[in-house]
Amino acid sequence: MAPRRIRIAALVPGFDVEGTIAAVVDGARQHVEHVLVVDDGSRDATADVARAAGAEVLRHGENRGKGAALRSGLIRLLASGFTHAFTLDGDGQHLADEMPGLVREAAAQPDAIVLGARRIADTQEVAPIKRFGNGFANWWVSLAAGVELRDTQSGFRVYPIATVLGLGIRAERFEFESEVLILAARRGIGVRTLDVAVHYPPPGERVSHYEPWLDTCRIIFTVVPFLVGLRR
Repeated sequence: MAPRRIRIAALVPGFDVEGTIAAVVDGARQHVEHVLVVDDGSRDATADVARAAGAEVLRHGENRGKGAALRSGLIRLLASGFTHAFTLDGDGQHLADEMPGLVREAAAQPDAIVLGARRIADTQEVAPIKRFGNGFANWWVSLAAGVELRDTQSGFRVYPIATVLGLGIRAERFEFESEVLILAARRGIGVRTLDVAVHYPPPGERVSHYEPWLDTCRIIFTVVPFLVGLRR
C-alpha cells in the first residue's frame, strides 16, 4: 500500500511578537507550502509584519490565549485542505532548520502527533523556575496520560488536524498542549518524540507570556479531572 499523502502547513500563534515573527515566517516557508499566523489580539504590528513576510493572517480581536489561537488555526487549515499543522511559537525559540526531521516523521506516521523535545545547550541560560515548571508539568501530564512523555510544554509539533480537533480539547491557554497529549495517549493515538535544538535569547530579549505559577496551576487543574475519573 502506498504511503498516505499528507499536506502540511505551519501554524504560528502569536501575541505581541512583531520583532520576531518575520524571521519565524520566513524560516517556516522554507520547509512547508503555507504559513498561517494567528494574531491573538496583539497590541503591536504583529499581523502586518507577518503578512508582509508572506503569511496568511487570522486575527483575534482580543487576546484569548494560545490554545484558542491554535484551535482557530487548526479549523482554518482543515477548511483549506491541509491534513497536518506544524506548530511553532512566534517568539523565535524554535529553529526552522529542525523542521524537516519532524516533517519526515509525520509523513511516515501520519496518524501520530510528532513532538519536538527541546535540547537545551549548556551555554543557554534558562531560569530555574522555568526548568522546574517544565519538569513539574511533564510529571503531571505523564501521570494523567498513562505513558511517559518528554517536554510536554514544547510548542514545536506536527498535529494530524482532524484527529486533534476530534479530541474535544477544552483548554484555551497554555494548557491546551498538555490536554492534547493526555487525550491522545488515552485514546491510543501515537506520540512520536524527536530531540530538537532550540534557541533561547538572553533573558532581557525574550518574549514570553507564560506565567510559571499561574500557567502551571492551569495545567494541574487540567490534569486532575483525568486522575480522579471525571474525564476519560
